[in-house]
Amino acid sequence: MDSPVQRTSAIAPAPKKPPARPRSKAVASSDANAATAEATPTRRPRGRPRKTAEELDDGNRRRKLMDGAAKLFRTQGFAATSTRDIAAAAGMHSGSPFYHFESKSALLYAVMSEGMTMATQSQQQALDALPAQATPREQLRTLIRHHFEILLGPRSSFIPVMLYEWRSLTPAQRKGIARIKDSYEATWMPVLEALAQQGALQAEPGVARLFIFGALNWAVQWFSPKKGKSLDALTDEALALFIRS
Repeated sequence: MDSPVQRTSAIAPAPKKPPARPRSKAVASSDANAATAEATPTRRPRGRPRKTAEELDDGNRRRKLMDGAAKLFRTQGFAATSTRDIAAAAGMHSGSPFYHFESKSALLYAVMSEGMTMATQSQQQALDALPAQATPREQLRTLIRHHFEILLGPRSSFIPVMLYEWRSLTPAQRKGIARIKDSYEATWMPVLEALAQQGALQAEPGVARLFIFGALNWAVQWFSPKKGKSLDALTDEALALFIRS
């Protein structure tokens, strides 16, 4: 007889896995910290990011274009000034203005709007610098002196440009400039009204405001620092015209 054959399974049983070794506390802590770091979003630094040197240079170039354009618009007129003239005044290539402004009209609007915005801000700063007990007369003197500064000072071209190139703006641009100008002039009204209540103002406040700005703005046509009159002296003489002493 044949010897009995020992039956075997077609699939051998899988070998048992050795028991897992306990992980050290240090490794577990490290893994937990890594998981926490991945789950925690990276915080962005607060505030605006610092401008790069290239961005600062672009800002300087834009300012040079605006300053150069304002002077040319004032002396030559908007229509007679070419973008080539503006680029040359800023020391740039002829096509450079179009990198910062889409058109000469957009540059004209920027000259007026940014000039009036800065004037509105500096006007408020001048008033804020006055003592709390400043009289309406002292406040009006500060407003007149500041207005002469932006009319006749070092960076004074934008108001004459606004006065004489108003028709060169589009209707939408005029509305934008008018809003800023109205905000600038509205600051004068409480002061004029206070003077009217004191009986010191020579006219009704609303009319007085129109007369005052008309007279002050015309100074760009005739004032010359070479004649020896200072802006402070000019301010005192203007103040004497508008209010009773």
